Amino acid sequence: MLRPASLLLAALLAACLLAPTAGAATPRTTLNDVEDEVMCPTCGTPLNLATDAPLANHERALIRRLIARGDTKDQIKHRLVQEFGPNVLALPRSSGFDLFAYLVPIAIAVAGLLAIVVLALRWRRRRSAPAAADPDLDPADARRLDADLARFDG
Repeated sequence: MLRPASLLLAALLAACLLAPTAGAATPRTTLNDVEDEVMCPTCGTPLNLATDAPLANHERALIRRLIARGDTKDQIKHRLVQEFGPNVLALPRSSGFDLFAYLVPIAIAVAGLLAIVVLALRWRRRRSAPAAADPDLDPADARRLDADLARFDG
C-alpha cells in the first residue's frame, strides 16, 4: 500500500517530467525564417535580398499577415506557391526534374573525387613498382663491364 507522501512525490515527479513538453509549443515563424527560403517573383533573388519592388513588398506583406494568423512555415510556403507559382521557392522540390537537377552536381562531384582517387592510386603504384630487372649479360660482356667500372673506380 502506498503512503500519501509517496503518491505526492510520484505526482510531483510526473509533473516535472511532463512540464517541459507541455510548454514546448512549435516555435513561431518569423519573416526572416521564410524570406531565406523564398524568391522575389520580380527579380528572381531571395526575398531577403530583394529590393523594394512592389511585388516583393506584396509578398512580404502576405507573409506578415500569414504569420500574424499563426500559420507555420510550410503553410506559408504553400500559400506563396498558390499565389506566385512554384518558382517562388528557393529550394527545388524533392521530386521529378527538380530532384534530378539537385542531385546531378553532387553526382558529378563524387565521380570527380573517385577519378582523382583512382588516378592517384595508379600513379602511386607505378612510382613504387620495382624497376625492371636488368637483362642477363653474357659472361664476356659482364667481364668487360666489370673491367670498365674498375678502371673508373681506381
